[in-house]
Amino acid sequence: MSDTSSDTITVHWDGKTCIHARRCVLGLPDVFRPGTRGGWIFPEEAPTEEIARVIDACPSGALSYTRHDGGQDEPVPRVNALRTWENGPNEFRADLRIPGEPPRKRTLICRCGASSNMPYCDGSHEKAGFAATGEPDTRDEQAELEARDGPIELTAFEDGPVRVSGNLEIVAASGRRVTTCKSAFLCRCGHSANKPFCDGSHKKAGFTAPATEGTE
Repeated sequence: MSDTSSDTITVHWDGKTCIHARRCVLGLPDVFRPGTRGGWIFPEEAPTEEIARVIDACPSGALSYTRHDGGQDEPVPRVNALRTWENGPNEFRADLRIPGEPPRKRTLICRCGASSNMPYCDGSHEKAGFAATGEPDTRDEQAELEARDGPIELTAFEDGPVRVSGNLEIVAASGRRVTTCKSAFLCRCGHSANKPFCDGSHKKAGFTAPATEGTE
């Protein structure tokens, strides 16, 4: 994690989880300048509110911030949501708790099976030619959620799926609601015939990946 500060904001960047979606570079090119010697983030070049807005759009959560001007830091999402990307990862926006990691509000979780930074996406789905719809069928079973927010616990099992526990809405890339649930097992091997859910295919595929910290 690296930090770059101005008088009004500190921008945090986690290079390990960045997939170079370039929303920051395209959103504020004067602030985010990749390839610049001596650092690539220049928070003094734009209003703090604009920097916060662009960072909030970072899907991987690699960019985050701390404000020093009395403004609000990034709020916890009011609705916990998982959005499936076409031929890509699962995008989470939620009050996320991942064992061994600080709390997050945004992250991308691999579902192609090829990431070198499990459970996070590292962009390997593009080189792997991963193909999976971002528009899974709407499911008949829908959990009745007493709340749409609250903590989400995300746990990866060794050589197996990711378990999500907590109030969650799963939505397609288009925004259509697929289902609501309080617990689900998500495919991360890339072989399930029921994506984004696990169907046990990781066993036949010989999938290998580490568990999250403290998970058996």
